[in-house]
This record gives sequence, C-alpha cells and structure tokens, in this order.
Amino acid sequence: MAVIDWLLRKPPQTKAPAVARRTLDLGDRALPLAIRTLRTARRMTLRLAPDGSEARVTLPPWGRIGEAEAFARERSAWLARQLDALDIGEPPRAGGELPYRGERLTIAWQVDAQRKPVLDDGAIVLGGPEASLTARLQRWLEDEALRLIGEDAEGYAATARVPVPPLRLARARRRWGSCASDGTVRINWRLVMAPDAVRRSVVAHEIAHLVHFHHGPAFHAALAAIYEGEIAQANRWLKREGRRLYVPFG
Repeated sequence: MAVIDWLLRKPPQTKAPAVARRTLDLGDRALPLAIRTLRTARRMTLRLAPDGSEARVTLPPWGRIGEAEAFARERSAWLARQLDALDIGEPPRAGGELPYRGERLTIAWQVDAQRKPVLDDGAIVLGGPEASLTARLQRWLEDEALRLIGEDAEGYAATARVPVPPLRLARARRRWGSCASDGTVRINWRLVMAPDAVRRSVVAHEIAHLVHFHHGPAFHAALAAIYEGEIAQANRWLKREGRRLYVPFG
C-alpha cells in the first residue's frame, strides 16, 4: 500500500542545477570546464567526462565559482594525464570490432549481404555502401538498446509493482540514466555495449526511483530488492570502463 500511496502523489519537482562554463589551458589543449553547484554535495570534486569532452567540478552550496576554477587549474596536470590515458578507440569499420553486451563482435562487411546488420556467431554481418556502415551500426545498436532496456524495465517494474514507465534513449554525456518527475525513464543507449549486468543495474536504479524519488536508505533498499546482481560491482565497472563505451560514431 505504501507504494500505491506514493504513486498517487506527484513527485517533487527538481530543478536542474545551473552550470557555469569556463575553459582550462592544458598547454597544447583547451579543455572546457563545467562548474555545477549541487545542493547535496559536501565537498568539491573534479572529474573528466567519460568521452574527454570536458572537465567537471561539483560544488557544495557554499562554494564559489572562482574557487572551483582554481581547484581545476591546480589539477591541470592530472587532467592532462587523464586525457592522454583516454582510449575510446576508433570509429567502427569493416574488419574491425563492435562492442555489444560486454563482447566484441567482428564487423563482417560483405558487398552481397543485406544492408541491415545481422548477428551471426560472434560477428555482425552487413552489406550496403561501406561509407554508411558506421551510421547503420549505430542505428542497430540503438534499436537493440531500446529492445533490451524495454525488457529490463518491464521485469523490474513488475517486481517493484509499479507501472512500466515511458522509456527514452538518452545521449547525455554526464549521466547513464535518469527518471523525470513525470515518471519518464531515460537510459543512455551506449549501455547496450556494456555487460548485461551493468546495463540492467542502471535500468533497475531508475525503476527504483518510481518507488522512492530520492537517494535515501529506502531507495537503496528498494533497489536491492529488485536488482539481482551486485550494485557496487556494476558501479565499479562503469567507473573503470565507462569511458570505453564512447566509441566515436561520427
């Protein structure tokens, strides 16, 4: 009954934090800097975006933009090393590999094969113009992402005893998933390239927000009740390997 009562209430409206934009000089590179003040933050943190597109500082409510900018500049050498170590690979090409569900598929482009990609014993087979190969592989991955995420969401919603939410694929570069106040769930399509347990952990996280629209103990208990794996293990994988999901598709 507690779950039903919550669903009858309108979730609290959340306002996205304002972002201040700056640029860091890393010698031969200019790196965009995004500074965000977060109400729940207790300390200043610095991260590099998964695809290396920007540095991000999160400020507690009492922090100042100037302090955040100085904080990032003092750590410019660390950011430069992180960028140098960033390995997101090359765009998919004939004869190369495509990450899919934690595995690497051989891209078997054949002139006489059909244009639509088809899975075939550890390979992804497709024909058509080689020039459009990358775009068609991305569309195939997005279709697979929507299919798999839909199956995940249906299962977790049934376990949590909540309606299956509207689902959208996201292309955000700072979040793997989100749940809006109207119940719409968005999941980053690139998670289709991660192991199934990792993708499912993100979907379960957002479905758990339909029960508790916060990150308190009750939310974590709900998440643990519906997710079959180890949340901490999935989070560690994303932290360690998440950048590699940002394969450049052009």
